[in-house]
Amino acid sequence: MKARIKWVEGASFVGESGSGHAVVMDGPPESGGRDLGIRPMEMILLGMGGCTAFDVMHILKRARQPVTDCVVEVAAERAEQPPRVFTDIHVHFIVSGDGLAAKQVARAVQLSAEKYCSASIMLSKAVKISHDYEIVAEGADT
Repeated sequence: MKARIKWVEGASFVGESGSGHAVVMDGPPESGGRDLGIRPMEMILLGMGGCTAFDVMHILKRARQPVTDCVVEVAAERAEQPPRVFTDIHVHFIVSGDGLAAKQVARAVQLSAEKYCSASIMLSKAVKISHDYEIVAEGADT
């Protein structure tokens, strides 16, 4: 796997993945950026959230669960002083569907966290990561 990051100006960069997809990264004005793109540390959270969402959906589909939606909310705390590493990350899954088995959802979240999500497992070596979930019944008010 490879990536290429090209400086544009100020604190702006364009990152290109090995698969040919690009994303703009930028910093806030107080750091010389123009706030034109996502912050690099936000990219880490998005990558981890996408990785675990992929796993959970894959596991639930294989278990023939009637999933109609899955949202993953990731919240992180960072150290006050440089390097401002993540100290705590919480991952909250909101899984929707009619007749979802709570046991299957819990197992999918656990398997992703402990066995399949390479991003979560890698980050957990240095960061406290917690997970929880909620199930929204199809047609329920949200």
